[in-house]
Amino acid sequence: MDGTLLHDDKSVSTRTVRALAAAETAGVEVFFVTGRPARWMGVVSDHVHGHGLAICANGAAVVDLHRGGEIVRLRPLAQSDALTVVDALREAAPGVSFAVERTGGVHYEPEYPQFPLDPGGIIAPVEKLLSESAVDGDGRTVGDQPLLKLLARHPELDPDDFLTLGRTYAGAHAEFTRSSPSALLEISGPGVSKASTLAQCCAERGIGPEEVVAFGDMPNDLEMLTWAGTSYAMANAHPAVLAATTHRTESNEDDGVAVVIERLLA
Repeated sequence: MDGTLLHDDKSVSTRTVRALAAAETAGVEVFFVTGRPARWMGVVSDHVHGHGLAICANGAAVVDLHRGGEIVRLRPLAQSDALTVVDALREAAPGVSFAVERTGGVHYEPEYPQFPLDPGGIIAPVEKLLSESAVDGDGRTVGDQPLLKLLARHPELDPDDFLTLGRTYAGAHAEFTRSSPSALLEISGPGVSKASTLAQCCAERGIGPEEVVAFGDMPNDLEMLTWAGTSYAMANAHPAVLAATTHRTESNEDDGVAVVIERLLA
């Protein structure tokens, strides 16, 4: 969504809304596939048609936008794997800080900058945030909520170098990707990605990869773009995405997704 479907101000253009509606009217299944958590999907929830499903948190959850973001599929990160990743990254990248994304919200280490859309989470060392006994400021237990993503941020490393480091030191215990321009890693359970969850959803509907058209702009889209039979990189895409795709479209600011949908339907 960000950098692909949405404009830079996080709005959905009138042209894009029309294109998505026309696609579903023509019988095309439309999935939103994003690193965002379900609670950040309000920007498109008013524009969903058909089944209204979104693959969120880089494949860790499938949510029904017609039912208030209800989770209908969950692929969590195990606590033991998350703790192993924390130990590995602390050793490999001193200065790293962490946030924990659970189904009920996100919680932060003291050094981790809070997201403007998600202030007020628990502030504590990541070991406490990952504990099953973690409680919020109101005394409610959050540690029993499934863990969707571990987020790791470094204040100095190059973003792509940080991604390589994470995969090298802890790739056996989790999936590492990134979608931010800063050194921010998004860490999911082994085998969990946009691509693998989209493949599951398509298989249940009898849709093969050769029938799928996918759009993306950042490294967390790479597996999905290479899985899909037809893939488009946005004009504003990361160099790795441009190298991995055979088709290009206009930038997100120029409604590149809508441009392709209109062409396909014509």
